[in-house]
Amino acid sequence: MATRPALRRLWNWLAPRLRRGLTFWRRSIQARVVASTVVLSAVVVSGVGWILLQQTRDGLVRHRVEVVQGEVDAEVADAQDRLAAASGTEVNVGRQQRDLVDPIIERGDSRGYSVVLAGPEGQDPPLRNGGGEYSSGLDLVSVPESLEAHFDGVNRATAWTYTQIVRRNADGIHREPGVIVGSQVQLPADGKTYTLYFLFPLTEEKDTLALVTRALLTAAGLLLALVAGLTWLVTRQVVTPIRMARQVAERLAAGRLQERLQVSGEDDLARLAYSFNQMATNLQRQIRQLEELSWVQRRFVSDVSHELRTPLTTVRMASDVLHDAREDFDPATARSAELMQAELDRFENLLVDLLEISRFDAGAAVLSTENVHLGDVVRRVVEAAQPLADQRGVRVVVQEPAVPVRADVDVRRVERIVRNLVTNAIDHALADDPTEAVLVRLASDDEAAAITVRDHGVGLAPGEASMVFNRFWRSDPARTRTSGGTGLGLAIAQEDAHLHGGWLQAWGRTGQGAQFRLTVPRHAGGTLRHSPLPLIPEDAVSSDAAIVVGPSGVVPALEEGP
Repeated sequence: MATRPALRRLWNWLAPRLRRGLTFWRRSIQARVVASTVVLSAVVVSGVGWILLQQTRDGLVRHRVEVVQGEVDAEVADAQDRLAAASGTEVNVGRQQRDLVDPIIERGDSRGYSVVLAGPEGQDPPLRNGGGEYSSGLDLVSVPESLEAHFDGVNRATAWTYTQIVRRNADGIHREPGVIVGSQVQLPADGKTYTLYFLFPLTEEKDTLALVTRALLTAAGLLLALVAGLTWLVTRQVVTPIRMARQVAERLAAGRLQERLQVSGEDDLARLAYSFNQMATNLQRQIRQLEELSWVQRRFVSDVSHELRTPLTTVRMASDVLHDAREDFDPATARSAELMQAELDRFENLLVDLLEISRFDAGAAVLSTENVHLGDVVRRVVEAAQPLADQRGVRVVVQEPAVPVRADVDVRRVERIVRNLVTNAIDHALADDPTEAVLVRLASDDEAAAITVRDHGVGLAPGEASMVFNRFWRSDPARTRTSGGTGLGLAIAQEDAHLHGGWLQAWGRTGQGAQFRLTVPRHAGGTLRHSPLPLIPEDAVSSDAAIVVGPSGVVPALEEGP
């Protein structure tokens, strides 16, 4: 249990460093190129080094075996000569065995190899149980059983194999790799065939191979370090201009349109920097032109809107006089007076909307917030729109929770948003289906308040959801609108929602109607993360997309906010 706090402290210390390392790895193409180059180089160097070590080891062992076989052949020839010289005298078998092996053991002790003399076939005890003569300190397990089995008869050819030479002394047991060579000789004293085993250690070859291995590892380490350094320098020459271009692009995106890259040389990167600067210059010029054009357009709309108010007021006064006296006119003139009054109302509404749009464009729109019950605002809008709903034969139903839905909002602007949504829903609803009503719902939580307006009318065709908030856009320009909209209602509603730091979202499907959702923070200046009401109606497929209009503009979204 005591280890858990220590592990937790270790993780708390390690986690931020891991995150910084992962962030650096994701963002640094230079680090990834260097790492991948070093890894690939390490794989190649390891493969080449392994091949070189294998070839070196095989060469050392092959040379050692050739030398050993030559030395064994010389020893066996000398032994046979000595045995042949003593064959004419009566010699004890044991004495002849010692005369045979003792000189070889003495030379082996001086030259670094060991000797074992194994008795003839059927000797009791066998070699592994102590039979035979051998060099001092040698353990007979050093003789492989496979090689013993090779010399289980007479007239066997000389053979060799690898073995583990085991020696026992006062310091303990020592093991070392070696080569063992076996050869048969015939003892004249008894006429039987004996086997001589010569065990040559491979210590020098092992030391040589270790030296070569250390040299290769050192060279590989230095080579990888050199490759890493060269790769870092080469990638730095390419990455540094890219980083400078990124920094300049970020400053351009932040509005510092005068930023440019330094151009030095005539290589591809210099030409890229020159092209980047040309692009930035052209963008700066076009942005300034667009800003000037936008300013001129806004100024024109504002000036025209203000200039039209005076003649409109005069025309309105004359129209009011004619409209009030229409009963004294003939039917055609009276109808003309009514039409003129209606069109003046429409024109005045358009002028008011244009003035509101010009205030948004000029950045002069401000909020006057107060904590209000949004249910009162919705009911007030629905009551005002009831005559239009009765004319169209559409029912409007308001659903609100038992707990009042309150929020800090600009009442005038929220009321204008809801009015636009409700009148649009009534205007697009299907009047011949009394079971389908325009449904207005309210809900709230600790952070946000939401209002949805649902109709079951013609809906929105694919691609139209991205255009419903455009100025002067209509889904069917040729269709008669009994509500007399100007085409700016949803655009103004979008700006009002934006001003509150809220979202205005739209969902629709052809033949299934549409739903609009307004979500605002409950407290002024709050940040939205979700909406208390779903955007997609329960009777619709949940995979449909929507358009979210929030503080950052229009972006695609699903049920929750951006």
